[in-house]
Amino acid sequence: MTWIENLILSVVEGITEYLPVSSTGHLMMTGAVMKLKASEIDTYIISIQFGAILAVVVAYYKRFLDFKNITFYLKLFAGFIPAAILGLLLDEHLERLLQTPAIVGFTLILIGFFLIFMEKLLPEGQKDTESMTYTDAFKIGIVQSFAMVPGVSRSAASIAGALGCKMSKVAATEFSFFLAVPTLGAAGLYKLMKNWDQLSTSQLEDIALGNVLSFITALFAIKFFIQLVKTKGFAWFGYYRIIVGAAFLLYLYV
Repeated sequence: MTWIENLILSVVEGITEYLPVSSTGHLMMTGAVMKLKASEIDTYIISIQFGAILAVVVAYYKRFLDFKNITFYLKLFAGFIPAAILGLLLDEHLERLLQTPAIVGFTLILIGFFLIFMEKLLPEGQKDTESMTYTDAFKIGIVQSFAMVPGVSRSAASIAGALGCKMSKVAATEFSFFLAVPTLGAAGLYKLMKNWDQLSTSQLEDIALGNVLSFITALFAIKFFIQLVKTKGFAWFGYYRIIVGAAFLLYLYV
């Protein structure tokens, strides 16, 4: 991988990780357009999420470093459990999906239509991250697990789950940010440990640089997304997904 390819991929990761557009899907599409072999960048795609994870911890450091608020960590753990179990059980199937870029186009479009109508189907409630229950967190974790299919979007799935639990839009979005830390952290660590012996020094250097760049861009994306949710909602991301998904399918098959 060249430095410019690394730059493009890591910036794409940072911008899209917390938006409901699927960062994994965008990385797979970007890799396909740049003629990178999916089997050679699948570990990279998962591993550069560490930078985006750190961006959330930094942006919300008061929440993550409030060790007196044990319920905050327990709710994150409750939301993390479904993804942890299903991720281990479906590991081989997920590996194959990461090497099938075409699926991204279809899932981008499908979930795009859902996002357009999501706020009517799932009107926001009044709950915040303090008043939500452990059961709410677990339910959100179950819905989040659908995002193991590339293109679905972990952010979109977890926000939908949170709205279904009657959380406010901002609280749903923020809990989606928080839940990314254990979910993506565990996925990235597992992927690195599993493939460590197969990674060259240059690949590890690519991953390190990718994390730095994804951290920087994710910090800006988090602030942008929260502001957009407050003023515009989620439908615009639905239109974006449909356009990009259709364009990618045309690129692949026309």
